[in-house]
Amino acid sequence: MSAPTRLVRSMLYVPASRPEMIAKAAQSDADAVCLDLEDAVAPDQKAASRAHAVTALTTLDFGSRTVLLRINGLDTPWAYRDIVEVVEPAGRAIDCLMLPKTRGPDDVRFVATFLDQVEAHAALPRRIGIEAQIETASGFVAIREIATATDRLESLIFGSGDYAASMRMPLASIGEPDEHDALYPGHRWHAVMHGIVAAARAAGLLAIDGPYADFTDDSGLERACRVARGLGYDGKQCIHPRQIAIVNRVFSPTEAEVAWARRVHAALEDATAAGRGAVAIDGKMIDAANYRMIEETLRRAEAIASRSGRTR
Repeated sequence: MSAPTRLVRSMLYVPASRPEMIAKAAQSDADAVCLDLEDAVAPDQKAASRAHAVTALTTLDFGSRTVLLRINGLDTPWAYRDIVEVVEPAGRAIDCLMLPKTRGPDDVRFVATFLDQVEAHAALPRRIGIEAQIETASGFVAIREIATATDRLESLIFGSGDYAASMRMPLASIGEPDEHDALYPGHRWHAVMHGIVAAARAAGLLAIDGPYADFTDDSGLERACRVARGLGYDGKQCIHPRQIAIVNRVFSPTEAEVAWARRVHAALEDATAAGRGAVAIDGKMIDAANYRMIEETLRRAEAIASRSGRTR
């Protein structure tokens, strides 16, 4: 299965233990909604939360949003029941399973094989994708192998909280800068964030940045989004609906960027027709490399425009 080209600027987490929050998320402006059975759900609520997830998936209209289910880690006693009890009755409404704390390619292959069996048993009409969270030291050193582990894989996602714990890096709050960032001569997360994007692009996958914990800090969230976008990320996870608007805006091309892309596209088309490989615009030399960059801007702008209908 080749990974579909999805528009995922914003991915809203919602605890599967909170049905009323799932209903609100289904009507939000998020490009993707993730029903979370992992960190957002207490151990004694895991079983009941699966039932809530099934009810939501089989009764709510999520429109054109990508719908994900984050299962528990494979090193826990809950993961296999998450897949069986939710995917069998409600798999038709699930686009992707999110695998937390992905340690290596075998984790991804195990989930892919498990899905083969569940989908066959439930006679699901389409295959469910997988999104792998890179949030451990072992996941970081195995990024390339994880990215090519199965053709079900659609995205690589950075999780800074668990990654910091795995690396024994002090961290005051997930996604937010602290005194250690101020002391470090550079971007403390550059290596892993850049590695995720490179592995994702080489394998034709999306790259999604992890959440920003302080949902009241708009300026901090915007800065984190701009850093991630500058590194090449497609979008960012949200833990609160109020974060969606900022995330969508930052990960969307601006009107000026779209206008420039269209101007460059037209100029290069004319140059190609005239047998030239490059053209000068406003004193800048534009060639095929620029064409590849503006193609992505125009593709993204078109995807955002088509999303306005919110039909599945």
